[in-house]
Amino acid sequence: MTSRFSGAHRAAVCLAALVVVNAAAAEPLISQGIGTSSCSQLAGDLNPSEGLSNPVNLMMVAWAQGYISAANMALLEDGGRHVDMSALDDAKVLALVHDFCKANPDKRPVAAIDELIRESEKVKTNWEPGTVEWDE
Repeated sequence: MTSRFSGAHRAAVCLAALVVVNAAAAEPLISQGIGTSSCSQLAGDLNPSEGLSNPVNLMMVAWAQGYISAANMALLEDGGRHVDMSALDDAKVLALVHDFCKANPDKRPVAAIDELIRESEKVKTNWEPGTVEWDE
């Protein structure tokens, strides 16, 4: 399947989407990103059937992977458990966020990912707390 966009066009669209998503964000850096954008703005731009060829879909999946990875570090440090990310494929994440945002335009996509993390089965791992030194 060939894309209807050239590489340069995809990059321009991706950059434009990042600017639009973050333009109104006057919040601290830690709370910025597509996952904290408004569902009412994002719902129309997400299209799960386009997979990662849609730049907004790609940004959402990349953001969710990073967010869940960070949550996993917190879970590991606080009990040696984590969410198995191999079960979270792109289609599942996109459908989850898309459906959540359509049903909850007044919320933010991060709420859907937080719920996913809370409800996911946690894998117990042999982990020694304090292994990760964030502040040396």
